[in-house]
Amino acid sequence: MGQVEGRLAAVGLSVPQVVPPLAAYVPAVRKGSWIFTSGQLPMRDGSLMRTGLVGAEVRIEDATECAAQAALNALGAIKSVIGNLDEVLRVVKVVGYVATAPGFIEIPQVVNGASALLQTAFGEAGHHARSAIGCASLPLGAPVEIELTVTVAG
Repeated sequence: MGQVEGRLAAVGLSVPQVVPPLAAYVPAVRKGSWIFTSGQLPMRDGSLMRTGLVGAEVRIEDATECAAQAALNALGAIKSVIGNLDEVLRVVKVVGYVATAPGFIEIPQVVNGASALLQTAFGEAGHHARSAIGCASLPLGAPVEIELTVTVAG
């Protein structure tokens, strides 16, 4: 187990196997020293943790946990490309989509679940630029979707 996965294990988390794509795309693509993930949903053990709109059927605390799981799934996609997360030099950008009920404006707080997980995993290299976007719906009724851009060694 590498350092990144060791930090996650210390807080009771493990990087899952890559979640199979829902359609015609790949979970992550490497171009030189850059890796771009497809949007990752909060899948755990083969199913969505929650469904519904944040601020209606999904509480903000649950949505924040979903954002962390989606980021963990993105790490699984990255690991499927490079084999060892210790090769990640920097988390460059996080894009978080949150399916929201009308009037819900705490979108950045939800996406903080992903940001906090990445900072736990990578320390200073986990600090990143970020977009937090509210939307009407997401695939399969997911409350959150997260995508990452990272740079890697080599």
